[in-house]
Amino acid sequence: MHQSDQDIRNRLLIARLPAMPQILLKLIAHLQADDAGMPELAALIAKDAGMTSKILGVASSSAYHRQSKVVSLEQSLVSLGTDMIKTLVISESVFQTFNSFPHSGSTDLRAFWKSSLSAAVMARALAKAMAYPHVEEAYLAGLLHNVGRLALLATAPKEYAFNFTARDDAALCAVEQRTLQITHAEAGAWLIERWHLDSFLADSVLYHHEPLARLEASHPLIRIVRLAHLLCCHADDAESITQAASLCALDVETLDELAGSVARQVEQAAQHLGIDLAGADDIATPPAYAPPAVDPVQRRLSDEVRNMVLVSEVGQTFARQQGESSLLEAITRSARILFDFDTAVILLQNPTGHALVGVAAGEHQQRLAGFSIPLAKGGLLAASALECQLAFLKRDMPALGIVEEQLFRILGTDSLVCVPLASGQRSLGVLIGGVAAWQIPACQKREGFLRAYANQAATALETAISARGLARLQLDHVTEEYRAASRRVVHEVNNPLSIIKNYLSVLDHKLEKQEPVSGEMAILNEEIDRVGQLIGGLADLQPAAASGVTDCARVVDDVLRLFRATDFLPPKIEVVTRMQDAPCEVEADADMLKQILLNLLKNAVEALPDGGRIEVANRGHVNRDRRLYLELCVSDNGAGLAPDVLANLFSPVRSSKAGAHHGLGLSIVHDLVTRLHGVIGCRSSKSGTSFEILLPIPLPASAAAALPSPGNTAMSS
Repeated sequence: MHQSDQDIRNRLLIARLPAMPQILLKLIAHLQADDAGMPELAALIAKDAGMTSKILGVASSSAYHRQSKVVSLEQSLVSLGTDMIKTLVISESVFQTFNSFPHSGSTDLRAFWKSSLSAAVMARALAKAMAYPHVEEAYLAGLLHNVGRLALLATAPKEYAFNFTARDDAALCAVEQRTLQITHAEAGAWLIERWHLDSFLADSVLYHHEPLARLEASHPLIRIVRLAHLLCCHADDAESITQAASLCALDVETLDELAGSVARQVEQAAQHLGIDLAGADDIATPPAYAPPAVDPVQRRLSDEVRNMVLVSEVGQTFARQQGESSLLEAITRSARILFDFDTAVILLQNPTGHALVGVAAGEHQQRLAGFSIPLAKGGLLAASALECQLAFLKRDMPALGIVEEQLFRILGTDSLVCVPLASGQRSLGVLIGGVAAWQIPACQKREGFLRAYANQAATALETAISARGLARLQLDHVTEEYRAASRRVVHEVNNPLSIIKNYLSVLDHKLEKQEPVSGEMAILNEEIDRVGQLIGGLADLQPAAASGVTDCARVVDDVLRLFRATDFLPPKIEVVTRMQDAPCEVEADADMLKQILLNLLKNAVEALPDGGRIEVANRGHVNRDRRLYLELCVSDNGAGLAPDVLANLFSPVRSSKAGAHHGLGLSIVHDLVTRLHGVIGCRSSKSGTSFEILLPIPLPASAAAALPSPGNTAMSS
């Protein structure tokens, strides 16, 4: 090869470093579990140089803006988050599956994995023996000390495949320098330097082939990695090992003990991950004529990736469904296609969570409409739903209950696959597929795919159920608003209807005496119009405040005239008005102000069953929050309000007065005052009660534009 040094370095930056397929499979399974934890993820990823490099590289990139460049795999995982880790793992799995990476055919990664993990475990053990404070940094340095070989294989797979299996020594470095103009030690160190870590990790990688005589005064991490490399890759070079051990102040007996412990740990890790290390120390490139063997682990990884792609597509299909019924149909239909079910049905937990009930989906919806399985009474189906565990049932099983036997007859099959539908820790129900008995082993081999499919279905179902609940809540809210509006209208309509009724009596009396009735007719027309306005307001749950300028003195006179001309005002109650000579104009709608005063005067009359005095007074202008208001006060000398009544005065609560809609008057008053951008407060004691209303006075447009928005909080004391 004749490539420039810079060219190979640029290619190293974009190289995709392969990971052991066994590691990827374990990671996929771990990330699909609901209880995936960072310590467990870190422990798994830390066994593979390829995935560790990927995680550290992404975590140290500018996208995550880390202030501290601490060398910690677990901290890097935390900064990335589970979603990003899952994306990285899946992307690496897809890449290795669909891009025919060299190790899938002619190149075997097992020897590399064994030597890397052995060096990592050994480096950590040496760091502990030397009392080096950063033992995990030493582990990473050992794991990544040969990552340059992996990077060169990814960068130049055809040219480097033979060198990748060669003995890792100075001769290999010379060949690499001659053919690629860069050694694997230089390549690995250059990549790690791109991560900008606050560490000597890159130096330890760069110098792991350096002559021992030059390392006497080097950083401890460099000496640790050099010794770990010799112990794991050149165990037959006793002279070099003895010399490196003296640099680390360790004796040969200690190294022998560590070597045995490291070998056992690597063997245990291989067994846990399902990596066969037989022959891993003596792997050669097969002859050119030999067809590449099909790696069963690589096949499993390919199957897993295919399943993930299918599940992702299914999830998008579910998301496109409109409504819960169409979603349930899509789930059962897709399950039959993907898993070769003869038929499929869904049982969901009822709202109380006490039973599984049939849903209107699939070909057996009529028979399942009344089907129910109590969860408290146990049974295999109930256990599958409650424990979120897959269950495979056969017709001849002795532990079957009646409900399971019913399902066998309904579905017409001799075996059932029960797939729990769970979102997080919440069980939604169970998907039941009918299959022939000979299909059960094949279904059991696809448990991972079944679980992933069920997770997608459960997530979509939970979204649909939540949407249904939200729609019900919105409907209930609107219903309650209309109910409250109806009560408010009924309460307010009673006032003008009572006035109309009383004025009809006055009108009848005057007509008998042939007296003029034009004034009474005008009042009747006004009140009839007000009834129409109140009823018309029922269609508007939150009517806008009417604008205009009103003379409050005139409105007070009109209201008192209505009270005095009818039976609203008993003879033993005296009403006094104290309206100042100054202008009484306020920025308010006359009808709304009239409605406010009618309610307050009615309350004052009811507070004086034995007679008394009511006063309506204009107390002049008040400056509140840099806004001018006119203060209108309606007071009585009754017994006053109880503290608990005063505390909830403007809330629509049920009062002790007779009638279905009593207790609404003051809440309506508060609402009307607020809509007029005013403020209402109440003072009450044993000597009486007074309601103080602040109504904004009209201002020129230029002055009004500079004012802050008025407050709308009621005052009470």
